[in-house]
Amino acid sequence: MKATIWHNPRCSKSRETLAILEGAAGIEVEIVEYLKHPPTRTALAALLDRAGLAPHDLLRKAEGEATALSGASGAAVLDAMAANPILIERPLVETDKGVRLGRPPETVREIL
Repeated sequence: MKATIWHNPRCSKSRETLAILEGAAGIEVEIVEYLKHPPTRTALAALLDRAGLAPHDLLRKAEGEATALSGASGAAVLDAMAANPILIERPLVETDKGVRLGRPPETVREIL
């Protein structure tokens, strides 16, 4: 099985999630450092759809710029995340079984 992790190596939750993936038997892990290679708006929308999340669910609220988006529409939040990927909460993991936000990291086991 292949798992793609939208990863930030500076994030402890992202590193913990990557360790779970790398320790799972039979998993081929593709690492995408999303700050260097951000998803397009279309790809981000598809990930959200597969995860059953709304754009606000994936907004990294700890970022200063996120405050201005608290009352924004989902489309505006999606646009902002696509334009500035630091606003994307991490890590996101995608497999054939679905997409999960690795918060907490153990959540990704549901799609392995």
